[in-house]
Amino acid sequence: MMRAPGSLSIVCRKRDGSLILRERTIEAPASALVKAPFLRGMLTLFSSLKIGHQALRFSAEILEEGLAEEEAREEDAKKKKAKAPPGPATLALIALAQWILSAADGSEEEEPSKKEPAPIKKIEVAPKVKEEEPKSALAGLATAVPVLFAIGLFIALPQAAAEGINSWFKLGLDVTSPGFQVITGAAKLIIIVSYLAGIRMIPDVRRVFQYHGAEHKAISTYEAGKDLLVENARPTSALHARCGTTFIIMVAFVSVVLFSAVGSFFPTIPGPRFVQSIAFFFMKLPLFPVIAGITYELQRFFAKYCTTGPLRPLLWPGFLVQKITTAPPDDDQLEVALASLRSALANAPVKLPETHPDKQYMSYSDLVDDVVPRPA
Repeated sequence: MMRAPGSLSIVCRKRDGSLILRERTIEAPASALVKAPFLRGMLTLFSSLKIGHQALRFSAEILEEGLAEEEAREEDAKKKKAKAPPGPATLALIALAQWILSAADGSEEEEPSKKEPAPIKKIEVAPKVKEEEPKSALAGLATAVPVLFAIGLFIALPQAAAEGINSWFKLGLDVTSPGFQVITGAAKLIIIVSYLAGIRMIPDVRRVFQYHGAEHKAISTYEAGKDLLVENARPTSALHARCGTTFIIMVAFVSVVLFSAVGSFFPTIPGPRFVQSIAFFFMKLPLFPVIAGITYELQRFFAKYCTTGPLRPLLWPGFLVQKITTAPPDDDQLEVALASLRSALANAPVKLPETHPDKQYMSYSDLVDDVVPRPA
């Protein structure tokens, strides 16, 4: 999935090797507030979550279609095998017919031609008359479960770990104190890195991380002013300053600073320690969109001014974790990323109709001939 100003493109590779391209226009909000510093970071985060969910649904649909096609072929093969084999009389009749046809033209049977029919360069996939949206309850559940999981794993669990460390070592830190926030931030980083390193060992997730690396290589190729071709993308770096992984790591650091600064302003809740800890947890939640906005601006600054020179070490923590969330892609994966970026750039100034059909290309070279991006 790639985005450009006003444009979104999603490319999936089917099990038969062809590429399915979905192109959509992203309507820019009319209000100028969406471009305001800090606020734009919050809105970008929510927009990315929504678009990411749509892309996952689309890829799941393509996978289901491919599996259904394979099952249909297997069923046909089973039916053919299930048919009774021809008996001796039938075989004799077939042989006789072949002998007669061969004798009639006076020539020997030639070897069947191995020449394949010319591939179809592009197939317009007709859009559904009405694309069925999932039921609101199921759609809400599909969105809520990952969010709740992230809150539990990356917010609640680090605070619980900090509580455990505070109690185990008898540090006596108040839940709103800067020291407690530092421990929480350290626990958060350890949990994030451990989680990413753990899921990387799952083959399917590692493949996702390969596509992540392919996206970075495609963007680096474009930013270098080179043609969006596999041979140009292959040697580029899989690390990028504007990566979402870097964003997550920066969120951990920003949250430590912010909660250390404002923790003393939170009201003190009377009661046992666990009640104070739970109350502080819920008081923190409304501030995470603010943290996202601050982190977004910091990452933009780092990406603009820290990619070279003495400030580059500021990017190293994010780059180190990106070595977990990216993996060297193969050429097929590079083609998918390049195809998506090429389409997003080509459609950036174009407003597409809502019923714009998906397209199928038999190879990346066919897509290159059809989709021409704007120059960098």
